[in-house]
Amino acid sequence: MNALVIKLQSTTTLLLAAPRSEETQLLDLDGTVFVMLGIFLVLLLILWQFLWRPYLRVRDERVARVEGARAKAAQLETDAAAGIVRIETALAEARRNSAAEASKLRLEAQAREQQIVSDAQDAARKMMADARIKLNAALATEKANLQEHTNLLGRQIAEKALGRSLAS
Repeated sequence: MNALVIKLQSTTTLLLAAPRSEETQLLDLDGTVFVMLGIFLVLLLILWQFLWRPYLRVRDERVARVEGARAKAAQLETDAAAGIVRIETALAEARRNSAAEASKLRLEAQAREQQIVSDAQDAARKMMADARIKLNAALATEKANLQEHTNLLGRQIAEKALGRSLAS
C-alpha cells in the first residue's frame, strides 16, 4: 500500500509541476461573463414574451379545440346511438301494432266470412224449402191431373173392353 501512496504522490507532484503556457484559455472568466448573462436573460424575456407565450397559448387553444371536437364527436356518437335505439324501439312498436292490427283484421274478416257463409246457407235452405213447397204443390197438382187422366183412361179402356158406355 505504501508503494501505491508513493506512486500517487509522485503523480500529483508531476501534475502540479507542469509548465504553464502563455496561450489564452478557451473560457476566460472575466467581466464579460456578466454582460453575456445579462444579454441572455434579456433575450430570454423577449423570446418568452413574443415567441414562447404566444406559441404556448396557440398550442393550448388547439389542444382545447381538439378535445372539444373529440367530446362533441363522442356526444354525437352517443346521440346517434340513442337515436338508433329510439328508432328501433319505435319500429318494433310499429311492427307489434301492425301485427295486432293484422290479427284484428284477420279475425274480423273470418267473422265476416262466417256471417256471409251463414247467410248464404240460410238463403240456400230457404230456397230449398220454397222449392220443396213448389215441388210438392206441383206434384200434388200433377197427381190430381194424373188421377183424373187415369180415371178417364180407365173408363175409356173399360168402355172399349165392354163395348158399351159406362154411366156414372
